[in-house]
Amino acid sequence: MSGRTPSQTVGPFFAIAFSRERQCDVVPGGSVQIVGHVFDGDGPVHDAIVELWQQGEHGTLWGRCGTGPDGSFELVTERPPDGVADVQVFARGLLRHLVTRLYFPGVSDEVLDAVEAERRETLVAREEDGALRFDIHLQGDRETVFFAV
Repeated sequence: MSGRTPSQTVGPFFAIAFSRERQCDVVPGGSVQIVGHVFDGDGPVHDAIVELWQQGEHGTLWGRCGTGPDGSFELVTERPPDGVADVQVFARGLLRHLVTRLYFPGVSDEVLDAVEAERRETLVAREEDGALRFDIHLQGDRETVFFAV
């Protein structure tokens, strides 16, 4: 049996591989706060990493946030020109990261239109208390739509 590698298990390598400095500001001083929780079938995932990638005025922007004890995360950004951001989720038990999309309210495109109507809401952030809420469900009845890339 060969030894474990980071590509085979999140295992003991997961927490070591990520920087502990604040990386939650996609756009430092941005006016849009994206808040949410990561859930699996048993409840909040307290040790996931959520990455957000989006287009900005001068190219691609990126931010990363670890989840708190209640599975919560928070990212600060600006609305991208196309109203769409790519989201990647890393968590224990995932052999590969998951990829989804976050659509700002009022935005649609051919990708969102191709998703089953009853599941589209899992990709659209909703306004709540001055922020955009985007919860990520790894499984269950409200499972977020993930894309094979």
